[in-house]
Amino acid sequence: MPRFTRAFITPLSIAGTLLVATQAHGSSSPESDERADHKRQGKPEHHKRAVDKHKDAAEGTEHLTVVGHGFNIMHQPVGLSRMPQDVMHTPQNINVVPQALMQQQNVKSLDEALRNVPGVTTSIGEGAGGMNGDQFLIRGFQAQNDIYEDGLRDFGVYSRDSFNFETVSVIKGPSSEVFGNGTTGGAINMVTKTPELQNHYKAEFSGGSGQYYRGTLDFNQRLGDSTALRITGMGDEHNIVGRDFLYSHRWGIAPSLAFGIGQRATLVLQFMHQQENSIPDFGVPVVTRPGDAVGKPITEYGIRRTNWYGTDNDQNATNDNMETARFSYKVDDHITIYDDLRGGEYYRTFAASKATCDTTCVNTYFNGDPNAALVARSGPVGAGKGTGPGTFMAPLPYQQTSWSVQNVASMVANYKTGFLRHQIVAGVDIERVNDVRSQSTYLKPKPYANLVNPNPYVGNLDLVPGESNPGGLVTLGTLGAKPHSSGYGFDTGLFLFDQIWFTNWLSVKGGFRWDRWQTAYRLTGGDVAKNPDQHFRNVSSVFNPNVSLIATPDAHQTYYFTWASSTTPMGMYVTNGSVPIRPGTNSFASPEKAQLYEIGAKYSLFQDRMGFTASLFRLDKGNAMNADPVTGEVLGSTDRQRNQGLELSVGGIILPGWNISATYALYDSDTTYSATKANRGKNVQYVPHNQATLWTAYSAFPRTAYNITFGGGVTWREHVWLDAANTLRAPANLDFSAMISHRFNDRWKVSMNGYNLANRLNYQSLFSNRATPSAGRMFLGEVALAY
Repeated sequence: MPRFTRAFITPLSIAGTLLVATQAHGSSSPESDERADHKRQGKPEHHKRAVDKHKDAAEGTEHLTVVGHGFNIMHQPVGLSRMPQDVMHTPQNINVVPQALMQQQNVKSLDEALRNVPGVTTSIGEGAGGMNGDQFLIRGFQAQNDIYEDGLRDFGVYSRDSFNFETVSVIKGPSSEVFGNGTTGGAINMVTKTPELQNHYKAEFSGGSGQYYRGTLDFNQRLGDSTALRITGMGDEHNIVGRDFLYSHRWGIAPSLAFGIGQRATLVLQFMHQQENSIPDFGVPVVTRPGDAVGKPITEYGIRRTNWYGTDNDQNATNDNMETARFSYKVDDHITIYDDLRGGEYYRTFAASKATCDTTCVNTYFNGDPNAALVARSGPVGAGKGTGPGTFMAPLPYQQTSWSVQNVASMVANYKTGFLRHQIVAGVDIERVNDVRSQSTYLKPKPYANLVNPNPYVGNLDLVPGESNPGGLVTLGTLGAKPHSSGYGFDTGLFLFDQIWFTNWLSVKGGFRWDRWQTAYRLTGGDVAKNPDQHFRNVSSVFNPNVSLIATPDAHQTYYFTWASSTTPMGMYVTNGSVPIRPGTNSFASPEKAQLYEIGAKYSLFQDRMGFTASLFRLDKGNAMNADPVTGEVLGSTDRQRNQGLELSVGGIILPGWNISATYALYDSDTTYSATKANRGKNVQYVPHNQATLWTAYSAFPRTAYNITFGGGVTWREHVWLDAANTLRAPANLDFSAMISHRFNDRWKVSMNGYNLANRLNYQSLFSNRATPSAGRMFLGEVALAY
């Protein structure tokens, strides 16, 4: 029986050696195991990691040290069975945020992790449904429905904490052949922490600016020769530095149990519960100053960044659960079978305010008495100008209950036909998601806010169920005003792709995925005589092929050309869209389609200490969905959009103890066709022309009493356009951060992180007519215990 010894990960070893294994002499060596593993994955044998070996004659054992580098992600697994190759040998641009980087930056959420990835922006939410939570765009295209955990879709609308993340990956470009419908700009995949055979225990506590208090726990216990238990937990409470009246309280726990670790059959059972109570922040209005051609956030014209235009009735309470079972069985050296099953239950109570500074507000502020300017807190003004209920496109309070089930069964097979070597991935993906919402209304009108000095304390607005106050409901165009809505989506997907090696260094990969997407949406209740109940249903069958040409001249370099496609049928946003399906607009039109052309190169050099990537891509999207600049509603269109550019990244160890992670993206986007002629040739919303990130840290005097690790970084994003007409713009973001840490011994560590050190006014979350100021300068101290 192999036996293992644990190597404590010091600041130096995080940047260097990651694993030390001791194996009994005479058993199968990791070299042969790794050779077989590479064979199973369809990789040439020379693609293995470096192994340092020596014998201990006294013990009769053979010691092997596997050397890797946490910041070089080239040999990082993508994290799902349907993509069995590592990052280096997957013919697509993949950005990975490794665990070592998240530890140094003290990352606390998915949003913070993704700030290391160029091309990812955060949206506030959309439509009368008032969505919030994690709403991301990749390369300027919606990705709120493209968030995955261990390769299974996470349908919930909530802010994901990072306490159970091992790594976070962004797989750029259309990937419908792997993930199914959607993934126009790419997919976000979180790899979770799972049980290991090495006992380890870790506890961390952070505190600092903004009354920030956070504690995390990571407990891993070996229960048998191939069984282990792991429990991670989190409690987090904080305000937002530089934003008034905002806070977030959340806690979570994620136990997991693994059977058959290292055996032919492995089963991992996981449960995740996260609960949050917070105040939603829909930011500040974007306005156009009289005489200007381009609008900016009102905070660019003298309004305090701290101003929050919500009310004391706003709330965001989420309760989210996911149960997962992941099974794998190695039939033989050639075939491995996987089955991943997940159920999810999501509960949400939501009420928010959208600040709108209309023409009167703008003229009063710039040309009259600024202190007399008033902001509507119920969203854009509708047909009326009164103050009663129903006169605004408001994000009405609502209660949401969602559930989902997904099962992905797949097979990875490696075999030969003559002199050709193959790796086939095939499987079936079945998922069902249901959503039920009930709107509430206020009997009292939501008062205007003073633009300069907003007061959130408006008192009791008499919240009642929408059924009892039909006149207070929002009218959704021809759909009328309805208090209740429900919808579902059911997808059946079949996928097959094959990678064929003509030689050890040249291969072609091609395949397809076919999906049948069935969706329905119901609006019920209210004044049925005036607005009858409505029921819409749509069925789409889509086919998405892809092909790649891959060259791997040696173990340290890969070159590829990829063409891939994706389809987003209407009705995809069952849980995270206000009106997922409706006739005459975005539901029965042709689905949104995208095609990717990408050429790239990947390198793992200097004895695998450094990884480099470079890619040139063109992404074309047809029948694009756009956000209405007044109502914020996302509707289908016949627009065609293109984003093309260059993406570069480097990560690894420059010198022992000195790590670096850097990225750069150059984008050239435009609307190639629009029914609105004035929008043709305009930049695509939310796509910056330039974007870059840098993080580096150095561990000095390791293994001494006066060791110290210090580092820092910068993220920069050029300005972005917020509307299709390019008349509203969010300024550039520039954020400096730093860290310093000291380890007392092998168990205790203290550290300090600083964020937005220049206290610059940045805008992290964006939408077509609003922008949310990012947190101001803040510092967090941390104490960590590990053994």
